[in-house]
Amino acid sequence: MRVAVVAEAFPPQVNGVAHSALRTADHLFLRGHAPLVIAPSAPRGTASPGKGTGGTDHEEPHPYPVVRVPSLSLPGYGDVRAALPSRRAARAIAAHRADLVHLAGPFLLGADAMKAARGLGIPAVAVYQTDIAAYARLYTPWVPAGPALAWYRLRAVHNAADLTLALSGASRHDLEEHGVPRVRLWSHGVDSVRFHPRHRDPSLRRRLAPEGEVLIGYVGRLAPEKRVELLAETCALPGVRVVVVGDGPSGARLRRALPRAVFLGRRTGDDLARIFASLDVFVHTGPFETFCQTIQEAMASGLPVIAPASGGPLDLVDHERTGLLVPPGDASATRDAVRALAGSVRTRVALGRAGRAAVADRSWEAVGDQLLRHYARVLGERAGIHPV
Repeated sequence: MRVAVVAEAFPPQVNGVAHSALRTADHLFLRGHAPLVIAPSAPRGTASPGKGTGGTDHEEPHPYPVVRVPSLSLPGYGDVRAALPSRRAARAIAAHRADLVHLAGPFLLGADAMKAARGLGIPAVAVYQTDIAAYARLYTPWVPAGPALAWYRLRAVHNAADLTLALSGASRHDLEEHGVPRVRLWSHGVDSVRFHPRHRDPSLRRRLAPEGEVLIGYVGRLAPEKRVELLAETCALPGVRVVVVGDGPSGARLRRALPRAVFLGRRTGDDLARIFASLDVFVHTGPFETFCQTIQEAMASGLPVIAPASGGPLDLVDHERTGLLVPPGDASATRDAVRALAGSVRTRVALGRAGRAAVADRSWEAVGDQLLRHYARVLGERAGIHPV
């Protein structure tokens, strides 16, 4: 099967869309298929996996071609790229002789690719990964119609797709409430070998908590929608040390708002896994998640999770079994949940073990094979073969 994976972001960018697009293309290749990735160009001077990023059409060392289309950085959000209108995606899809187009978080580039797929008569599967309407409400409050305009564009793309995949029950409900048909669930996997409690590092813990404090960690982008400032009350708890991992446009502001927190910057790979495993509790504060990959990585690392009772975390956190759910945007409830877990090693261990067990079978291989079954269903329906 020849699949064009069209992603609004791809490494070296670091976010959920980029990571899942990479995993999708890698899985297709490993299963003997022929993927092509089409993604926005990276900023000039960005370290990339190989030649071609932001310049030529293809880059290595991916074992499949990666085509970059012209893009611009969003103001104040330098590492987020917005694809410019271009015929490059359409030409690449046609040249690849794609059997199917996979749209990862489609909005700008994805809309162009959806138009190309329809023109070529190629089926498309669209994955809803970003709550664009919520971002419009947060970032452009002076445009009252922003969320409605965002949903208008999202509907246009997803209604044209043969199948839309939602990452959580809450996202599926939002899509269906806004009139998007043909929606099915498809969640993400987690590398439970890399993210594992055995990577706990006593020396790192001593550096981060020299007085033996309970380590409370946040991992993710430092941006307004993540609401990391909600940890201010938690930082004031005695015997607790808050650790923040990540970077983004809100970094400087958050360092001022959370002067007692330890900021480690962006970390990836085995280094990130070691930090996860060395924490005692993971806290996520953002209320706009369609999924939340860092929650799964924390659970695989054996950590209890505290998260807002909204969006993707509702599917991931089993309240009082693998973690605690708190009202979205409630700093005091977050603080109280941290206090409860910080005061009980037994509870932390029990929740962490249950969380690890809950994600043990959510490998990227398993969810990748589930995605292939979704593809097969779409191709079969296009061919007039309807599953019983």
